Amino acid sequence: MTSHNRFRLWISILLVLFVNGNCFYLPGVAPEDFATGDLLKVKVNKLTSTKTQLPYSYYSVPYCRPDSVVDSAENLGEVLRGDRIENSPYVFKMRVPQMCNVVCRVILDAKSAKDFKEKIDDEYRVSMILDNLPLVVPIRRQDQESTTMYQHGFHIGLKGQYAGSQEQKHFIHNHLLFTVKYHKDLQTETARIVGFEVKSFSVKHEYDGEWNKDTRLTTCDPHAKRMVTTSDSPQEVEEKKEVIFTYDVEFQESDVKWASRWDTYLLMSDDQIHWFSIVNSLMIVLFLSGMVAMIMLRTLYRDISKYNQLETQEEAQEETGWKLVHGDVFRPPTYSDLLCVYVGTGVQFFGMILVTMIFAVLGFLSPSNRGGLMTAMLLLWVFMGLFAGYASARLYKMFKGAEWKKLTLRTAFMFPAVCFAIFFVLNALIWGEKSSGAVPFGTMFALVFLWFGISVPLVFVGSYIGFKKPAIEDPVKTNKIPRQIPEQAWYMNPIFSILIGGILPFGAVFIELFFILTSIWLQQFYYIFGFLFIVFLILIVTCAEITIVLCYFQLCSEDYQWWWRSYLTSGSSALYLFLYATFYFFTKLEITKFVSGALYFGYMLIVSYAFFVLTGTIGFYACFWFTRLIYSSVKID
Repeated sequence: MTSHNRFRLWISILLVLFVNGNCFYLPGVAPEDFATGDLLKVKVNKLTSTKTQLPYSYYSVPYCRPDSVVDSAENLGEVLRGDRIENSPYVFKMRVPQMCNVVCRVILDAKSAKDFKEKIDDEYRVSMILDNLPLVVPIRRQDQESTTMYQHGFHIGLKGQYAGSQEQKHFIHNHLLFTVKYHKDLQTETARIVGFEVKSFSVKHEYDGEWNKDTRLTTCDPHAKRMVTTSDSPQEVEEKKEVIFTYDVEFQESDVKWASRWDTYLLMSDDQIHWFSIVNSLMIVLFLSGMVAMIMLRTLYRDISKYNQLETQEEAQEETGWKLVHGDVFRPPTYSDLLCVYVGTGVQFFGMILVTMIFAVLGFLSPSNRGGLMTAMLLLWVFMGLFAGYASARLYKMFKGAEWKKLTLRTAFMFPAVCFAIFFVLNALIWGEKSSGAVPFGTMFALVFLWFGISVPLVFVGSYIGFKKPAIEDPVKTNKIPRQIPEQAWYMNPIFSILIGGILPFGAVFIELFFILTSIWLQQFYYIFGFLFIVFLILIVTCAEITIVLCYFQLCSEDYQWWWRSYLTSGSSALYLFLYATFYFFTKLEITKFVSGALYFGYMLIVSYAFFVLTGTIGFYACFWFTRLIYSSVKID
């Protein structure tokens, strides 16, 4: 590629990102061309439910199996997500319609019937994949006739009752009508798959005589052109009942090109109010941030000019405000080593999220690359350990610390140990439920290896480099005797100001958070990384500015203990995040099982803890830069 073409490519990427507010899509796999009659192999994925949040493998219930079940290669992210991609007995031929193919016949025993009933009660859905596209169910929206929404996978079955009966029965979806959409190349006559849809039916199949491999069904017969179009005579799930699994395949030509085939999936739950809410939120936060920045700059400029124009000692003694605490403002705080650990961990998190965001915005972590996002985040977290060690060591040396090895160990282990402990307990609960979401021993070993084998050594390397550098010099000297802090006004109470400080950063991510939670817990794709990146940038600005404002008020009231408060001010937004997650649980989710509830709150606790570390570090560094700037700008006698 020439330099001119490369320049044009990057310009087009930037235009797509910031004009459309969405993502430049770089496909995760190469397109595959199929000629008429080529075999199309359907793969099966996990069974999922928004009611339990516990995935199970497809063959955990007695569905039809191929001669041998073969697992597809899985990456670390797929295993952690509970994906179990395997082959299936469903085989199509490209552009060759099929009617009433019999997959298998099953006689339900007590255990099989019980397994199906439990899955139907918990509203489990079946996930399948064709040419790396997930199976979806098209649903017409009642409020807008022209709009079609898509849901992932089809329900295993449904509950209902016969006419004139009050007794609830379980019915299984045993007939599937697959629709494969393709885009044809007019020159080569080959085609690429651009859609994979299904309609599911519950049908009590009937036939004459004894069952054998050549038996023809009377309810579904390709020779008689008898198709399944309704579930008027559904298939009941009971012990000793016979279930015959069948499917139809139809092919539809589509104008959608291969490069755009994911657009339908990525816009599943989107409508105009989604975009309007995000843009509206961003505009409000930007306006507030601009106002705060303007006020701070004008006020500080006046303060610094006034202090520098004082000519006599008497005038200086009469003056009050932030200049009076110059001899104490850089005094090391209590538990300074713990602050260093949290700042280092925050830098590690910031680096991980920033690089992940950039890769996601550029389209490298598209949904077609299953598990790619989670794998990238884990690997980036591990390698960002270098910056965690460096940041904590630099701050520790400024505080005149000497035991850098002990600090390094705490930086390498404190945050990951808390998260791993919660994760281990949750994994044990999932294991007890025999869910495919349980992380196998081999994967757990891989996670521990990444932590101990790569992350910890990198933290040590970063700490060694950071501690070897000269200590950061304070712009003013620190007095030997601490100054007395005057009694503070009620609104400058540490708890009050910390809680107030977290509201604005939370407001910056509030609306986007709703869609993120929906994508995670209601199993929808989230792919508006362009907007998410803008929200992330505004979060940084908001955390920095609200912390600087409150730090300025604190110093003006002659309270110089700003180190921990600057961290906690913006970090308190994590409390609001967890409270919102709790509100979301009770208003949007239908989780009733203890394990599923523990899973939700356990993972949201980890997310909130990580958000605390991230936002706290942003606020701390903003305040650190601010105090050094203002105290180096005034003349200190």
